Amino acid sequence: RVVVPERVLYHVPQKVSFEQAALVEPFSIALHAVQRANPKPGDACVVIGAGMIGQALAQCLKQTGCGQVIVVDVAVERLELASKLGATHVINSSRENPTERIREMTEGRGADCAFEAVGISITVEAAIHSLRKGGSVVLVGNVAPKIDFPLQAAVTRELNIYGSCASRGEYGQCLEWMQSGAFETRHLISAEAPLSEGAEWFDRLYKKEPGLLKVMLQP
Repeated sequence: RVVVPERVLYHVPQKVSFEQAALVEPFSIALHAVQRANPKPGDACVVIGAGMIGQALAQCLKQTGCGQVIVVDVAVERLELASKLGATHVINSSRENPTERIREMTEGRGADCAFEAVGISITVEAAIHSLRKGGSVVLVGNVAPKIDFPLQAAVTRELNIYGSCASRGEYGQCLEWMQSGAFETRHLISAEAPLSEGAEWFDRLYKKEPGLLKVMLQP
């Protein structure tokens, strides 16, 4: 048993399983990031990185009514999953130039918003250069304490730069969308395993085994 303040508790709806509810945290991070830029219906939005947060971002953007949800990654299996879960277009950046492809997809204009969900120099730069003039980039990835930043591109094109950390009250909305089926969670759970195998699964995740996103450990 554990005692926590009532103010941090949320009721899990009847139609939401404990396994689904365990994914509320990454979805709340994604929803908070989307609300930082507040894209408009019909906007073209880019997600750089198709890990757990990137997959959640794509689904959140779909719910806001974005006209294009473009997901960029180097992993084929993650891009295939993004296509199933709401992305309108996917780009394998190990095979083609994402900036050029995004320009083609947006008729030379560039994306309205970009969400960077990795946190390294090359992906931040890709997010910046994918945007139209006056576009917005939300920095969600937080791997490295410092990165190279394309300052002139951000300044001369008057881009809006947002940082996004964790969440701020988005759990309730995420649970509602899980209950309604607006959020697809089943395909994000890579495996379910007993708690006794936890160390083994953490090791496999740390080694970035292909196909693994979230593993549910059952006590």
